[in-house]
Amino acid sequence: MIFKYNMSMKIAIVKLSALGDIIHSAFVLQFIKQNNKDTRIDWIIEDTFAPVLEFNPHIDNIRKVNLKSLKNDFSKITKEIKNINSYARSNYDLVVDMQGLMKSAIVSRLLSNNIAGFDKNSIREKASSFFYTKKIDIPYHENTIDRYRVLISQALKIEIDKNDILNKKPYLFYSENDAKSAKKFLTGKRKNVVFIIGSTWSSRIYPKEKLINIANNLDADIYIPFGNESEKEDASFIAKHAKNVTVLPKMNLNILKALISSVNLVIGNDTGPTYIAWANNIPSITLFGPTPPTRIYETDINKVLKSPSTVNPYKLNKDDFSISTIEEEEIVKIAKSLLKIKT
Repeated sequence: MIFKYNMSMKIAIVKLSALGDIIHSAFVLQFIKQNNKDTRIDWIIEDTFAPVLEFNPHIDNIRKVNLKSLKNDFSKITKEIKNINSYARSNYDLVVDMQGLMKSAIVSRLLSNNIAGFDKNSIREKASSFFYTKKIDIPYHENTIDRYRVLISQALKIEIDKNDILNKKPYLFYSENDAKSAKKFLTGKRKNVVFIIGSTWSSRIYPKEKLINIANNLDADIYIPFGNESEKEDASFIAKHAKNVTVLPKMNLNILKALISSVNLVIGNDTGPTYIAWANNIPSITLFGPTPPTRIYETDINKVLKSPSTVNPYKLNKDDFSISTIEEEEIVKIAKSLLKIKT
């Protein structure tokens, strides 16, 4: 249940990266606006990931930074500070740091003196909490969606409960042209499934040989987008051994959002593109190996499969390749159920 508040505010959300984390946190926007449509919301984000928030009617301004460039050229720090200071002229009533890192905390402090964020026991980089004027306690190992829900609820003095999240409206947006571009890829002859096969860690990637078996056991058209040459090679390998698989051309993030929002099912690793399905209420199966399945709310249409390995959320093991032990038969069974195909 959501309780309305009367005060109109100008707030900035600081969530710089990465793709999956931004997708996980952006659900809060609709509930902030639902409580008070006059609340102005700016979002501070790394320019690389800005397209994930484009066309969102709940955001007044997407404020881009390029802090990642400082790794290669720290002399750009002055330019970045000047950029952030220009955003600070918006005179925010409140800044909410949803990232919980030193860099996001410093950005927040440059934007305002009034900052809400996780307390020192709720984040990895504990010193970040020093910059916050309102510190919110929710254990780091708790469900990721719940952490953001509690943070925003307490920071803005509103209430968002779990049922609100389960009944959320789709919250990733794209243009009509993006939707048209995406639908050109789909034949419409059978149910459409997207495989998300890549990830930043090799240990998060489900074996391509098992994906071939899954594809050959589904009466559906399967599409594989890719983000780099390695993913393209793996996608081509799968398509070579499964006649119902199509490797899609390279596409931008807005077309990818539109594509995933147009299909019947997404099967993918724990990675940003897979979470587009959860965000836009599209059936999905997310596969976890070295990372905790608490990064998502499981629902009637969004299923989670975790390998048997134990995960320490405070110290992830990149050498845990146990995702490969998830049986493809189990994935096929769930997929057929979500596609309403008789087993």
